Amino acid sequence: MAHSIKVKIYYEDTDAGGVVYYANYLRYMERARTEFLAEKGINIAQFHAEGLFFVVTHVDISYKRPARLGEIIDVTTEVAEMKKASMTILNRVCKEGFVMVEALVTIACIDKDGRPKRLPESFMAVKEPEKS
Repeated sequence: MAHSIKVKIYYEDTDAGGVVYYANYLRYMERARTEFLAEKGINIAQFHAEGLFFVVTHVDISYKRPARLGEIIDVTTEVAEMKKASMTILNRVCKEGFVMVEALVTIACIDKDGRPKRLPESFMAVKEPEKS
């Protein structure tokens, strides 16, 4: 089951027409991923202090319907793929059961010098077991 957060659309999130500015969806997804990991017991700030960083290396995003000023949207997060040094997250922005925006976001683990590092063991537990 996907993790979900609710986001209210404020005036600052929109363009002159009251539609969410396209790049703001990435902010909502980042927030949702952070909450997803926190719920799984992963403290990103702790890893930063230890010299491990998590960077977005690729985003494949589809905008299907706009969110508008005053609406409340659901942003879901689930792991699509887990590799040794990266993970791909499926984020969806939904309202009333309709998918408005969908993105696959690849996040890599690097050290302070920008070299790829193996994801910490705690990340391996975030991938939910496949349902049979």
